[in-house]
Amino acid sequence: MRRLTGKAKEETLIELQSASDSQIADGPAVLTAFRNLHSDESSGNGVSSLSERAPLPGHSETDKLRPNRDTVFFRDGVRRIDFVLSYVDDKDERKQERRKEFEKNLEKAGLELETEDKSDSKDQKTYFLKIHAPWDVLATYADVLNIKVPFKESDFPHSRDAPLNRISHPFRLPDHIMNPQPDYFTYPFDKDKTDFFLIGDKETFFPPSTRNRIVFYILARCPYYSEGRKDKEKTGIKRLFSNGTYTAAFPLHDCRYWKKARNAECESERFNLYSHWARFLCFYKQQPLNLIRKYYGEKIGIYFAWLGFYTEMLFFAAVMGFICFTYGVLSYDDNISSKELCDPAIGGSTVMCPLCDKKCPFWKLNSTCLSSWQSHLFDNEGTVFFAIFMGIWVTLFLEFWKRRQARLEYEWDLVDFEEEQQQLQIRPEFEINCTNRRLNKITKEMEPFLPFHFRCARYCLSGATVLFWVSLIVACIIGVIAYRLAVYAAFASIIKDPMRKIQLVGRFITPQLATSVTASCINFVIIMILNFFYEKVAIWITDLEIPKTHLEYENRLTMKMFLFQFVNYYSSCFYVAFFKGKFVGYPGGYSYMFGKWSKLRNEECDPGGCLIELTTQLLIVMVGKQLWGNIQEALLPLIRNWWSSRKGRHNHDNHYSRWEQDYVLVNFSQLGLFYEYLEMVIQFGFITLFVASFPLAPLLALFNNILEIRVDAWKFTTQFRRPVASKARNIGAWQEILNAVAILSVVTNSFIMAFTSDMIPRLVYLYAYSKKGNMEGYINNSLSVYNISQIPPPNMPEDNWHVNFTTTCRYRDYRYPPGHEREYTHTMQFWHILAAKMAFIIIMEHVVFVVKFFVAWLIPDVPSDVKARIRRERFLIQEYLHEYEVKKLKLQLSASFITERSDMTLTPDKHEMLSECLT
Repeated sequence: MRRLTGKAKEETLIELQSASDSQIADGPAVLTAFRNLHSDESSGNGVSSLSERAPLPGHSETDKLRPNRDTVFFRDGVRRIDFVLSYVDDKDERKQERRKEFEKNLEKAGLELETEDKSDSKDQKTYFLKIHAPWDVLATYADVLNIKVPFKESDFPHSRDAPLNRISHPFRLPDHIMNPQPDYFTYPFDKDKTDFFLIGDKETFFPPSTRNRIVFYILARCPYYSEGRKDKEKTGIKRLFSNGTYTAAFPLHDCRYWKKARNAECESERFNLYSHWARFLCFYKQQPLNLIRKYYGEKIGIYFAWLGFYTEMLFFAAVMGFICFTYGVLSYDDNISSKELCDPAIGGSTVMCPLCDKKCPFWKLNSTCLSSWQSHLFDNEGTVFFAIFMGIWVTLFLEFWKRRQARLEYEWDLVDFEEEQQQLQIRPEFEINCTNRRLNKITKEMEPFLPFHFRCARYCLSGATVLFWVSLIVACIIGVIAYRLAVYAAFASIIKDPMRKIQLVGRFITPQLATSVTASCINFVIIMILNFFYEKVAIWITDLEIPKTHLEYENRLTMKMFLFQFVNYYSSCFYVAFFKGKFVGYPGGYSYMFGKWSKLRNEECDPGGCLIELTTQLLIVMVGKQLWGNIQEALLPLIRNWWSSRKGRHNHDNHYSRWEQDYVLVNFSQLGLFYEYLEMVIQFGFITLFVASFPLAPLLALFNNILEIRVDAWKFTTQFRRPVASKARNIGAWQEILNAVAILSVVTNSFIMAFTSDMIPRLVYLYAYSKKGNMEGYINNSLSVYNISQIPPPNMPEDNWHVNFTTTCRYRDYRYPPGHEREYTHTMQFWHILAAKMAFIIIMEHVVFVVKFFVAWLIPDVPSDVKARIRRERFLIQEYLHEYEVKKLKLQLSASFITERSDMTLTPDKHEMLSECLT
C-alpha cells in the first residue's frame, strides 16, 4: 500500500496544481483528481480554494497548497481515520523492527494505514500513523463481537404527557440533541445476512464509536513478531506502550469543541456536547444521554446517567434535610436543656470533674453553653424522622435506578450483553500469562486458564496484602486517637486557664471542639496521603490475580479499592460515633487507652453530647474531600491549559492537524471512570451512613454534584482525548456496594440516634422521670456526683482553686452519689435508658427494613413497557429471520430450477416438490 510522506505529498500537490493550470484536453479529469485529494476548505477535508486563500506571512507557495489538516479523514478525503498511533523515531532498531512487524500484521488484518511524517508535525519529532477500518473488517469484527445493529424501525410510539412536557420544557434540550438516532429494533450483526439489516451507506452504517471500538479490539490482539515465530508475549498495543515503541493510541474527536466541523460529513457531536452539556450555565438542563452514548460509548453514558439520576434524587433528600435543620433553628429558643446549661444559677454553679489528668482543671458547666446550642441544631426530634426518611430514600433511589437502568439497557442494546462480554472479551494479559489450555464447555473451544494452585497462591498473597494495608489504616486511626488524647490536656490547660487572656476565644472554642477540629484536619491529610498508595497497591494486587475478563478485572479492583477507601474515610467517623465517650469510666475508676501506664485517658463527650463532634468530623472530611476533588478536576486542568498556551502548544490553526490537537490532550485511562464512581460512592456513604448527625449533608452533596456533572462533562469534551468506546450494561460492582452501604446505613443511623445522640436519654427523662412533664431539671438529672476528696492523686489537677468553693464535682453518667450504699454504681435509670436504646434500635431497624423490602417488592425492577418492547423485539426477530430464510430459500430454489431446466425437462414429481417448497 502506498503511503505519502510530507515531501512526496508536496510534490504531488505541485504536480496537480501545474496540471490544473494547464490547458490540456484531459483537464477535467485532472481537476477531478485534484479535488478528490484536496477538497475545498468549506468541506473541512482539504485546502481552501486557491483563489480565495492568500499565503500567510512567512509561508511559501508550497505551504499555501497544503491541505487543511483539521480533518478526520485520510488525504483522499474519503476514508475515515478510526484510530491514530503516535511514536518518536529515536533510532532504536528494536523499536523500528517492532513497529514494522506490527504495522505489517495490521495490514494483514485488513486495516489501511497512512503515515504522517515527523516533518509535518509541530515538534518535528513525532510520527502519526492513521488507521482506517474498511467495510470488510468492520463487518467481520461486528459479527465476532455481536454488535447489535438495526433491522426494523420501532413501531412503539413515544407518548408524552402534554402538560408534563410543558412543565419540563425549560429543562429540556432540543430533540436533535436529546435523540440523535431514531428508535430501531436491533439484532446482532451477521456478515452473511447483510441484506437483512437496514444498511443505507456502508461508510456511515457503523458510528465512529463502534468503529474505534473494533479497531482497538484488533490493536489489543495484533502480534508484533515476525512470521515463523510464536512469541505470545509480543502481542498487543499495550505492550508496545510499555516498551516505548508507541507513545499514544487514540481515536479522534470529530471537531474542535468550540467550533463546528466545516465538513458536512463530520457529525460535530463534540461541539454539540460542549454547547449543550459541558457549560456550567446548562446546569439546570437535562443531560443529552443518547448523544453521550453515541459519542463516548455505553459505559461512559451509563456513568453520566447514574450520576444525573443520583443528583436528581439528592434533591428530595436535600429538601428534607434542610427542613429538619430549619426545625432545629426555629426550635432554638424552646431548648430548655441548653437554657439550664447556660443559666448562671444552674450551669454557672455546677462544678465539673476534670476531663484529663493533672493538666485539666475543674470547670464550670456553662462554659459549654455555645456547643450545647450548636448541638441542638442537629440533635433534635426532627433528626429521628430524617434518619428514618433517609433509610426509605436509599431504597427508593436504588429501586428507581434499577428501573432507569433497565430502560437504558433496552434502549442502548445492552440486554444480555454481560454474558457476551464474559465469553468474548478475554483480557490480552490473561491470554499471554496463562499458557495452559482447556476446553470451554460452552463454546467447545480451547481457551487459556489459570491452574488452581497458581490461582490459590496468588489469592493468598493478594489477601495478605489487603489485610496489611487495612491494618496500616487502623494503625493510623489509632495514632490520630492517641493524638486526640494527648493534645486534649494541652488545649484544656490553655483555653480554661483563667490567667491567660484568651477568654474571648475560649467562649467559642471548647477543648473538645479544638481537639476534634485539629484531629479531623490531621486525619484528612493522612487520608489523602494514603490514597496515593492505595491506588497503586490495589492495581498491583489485582494485576497479580490475573482476572480473565475486563469485567472481572474492574469488579475485583472496585472491591479492593472501596474496602481501602471505606476504612480510610469512615474509620474516624465510626470512632467518634460509636467509641468516643462510651468507655470513659468515672472519677476514681477511669479507663485508659493502652492501660494506666500510657496516661492516655479515654475521651469524654461534651455535656451536650458527642453528636456535634461527629458533625464536625463528617463536615471536615466530606467537604475537604469534595473541595480537593474539584480542585484536581477543574482548577489544575485550567492551570495546565494556561501554561500550555504560554508555551504555544495550543495553536489551533489549519496547520495544526486534528491528530496533533488530540495528541496534546490528557489520555483517558481504562480506570478513568473507576475514580469517578469511587468519588461518588464515597460521598454516598457520607450522606447515608452518618446522615443522622448532619442533615445538611445531602444539600452539600447536591451542590457538589451539580458542579461535578458539568466539570466531568467539561473534562471529557475539552481536556481528554476521545476514549475508546466500550459497553457496559450497568454500573457493575458499584451496584452491590451501594446495596451494602444502604443496608449498613440503617444500622449505623439507628446506633447514632441511640448511643451518640442524647435523644433517647431526654425522652426517657421526659416520660418517666420528669416531675413537671417537660425537660426542666434534665441537666441536673443527667450528671452524677463525686466526692473530690476521693479522687486519686494521679487524677487530681495541679490547680486546686476548687478547695474554697465545693467538695463535690459532677460528671456525665448515671451513678449513685457518694454515701449511698451502692455508691458509684449504675442507677436504675441507666438500665432504663439502655433498654430504651436497644428497643429503639430494634424498632427503627425493623420499621425501616420492612418498608425497604415492601418498597423493593412493590416497585418492579423492569418497567412493564420495557418488558413489552423486549418481547416485541424478540418476536419480530424470530418472524423476520424466518421470512428472510424462506425468501433466501426461494431464491436458491428458483436459481436451481432455472439451471436444471436448461439441462433437462422437469418430471411431474419434481414440479410437485418445488411447489411444496415454495408454498
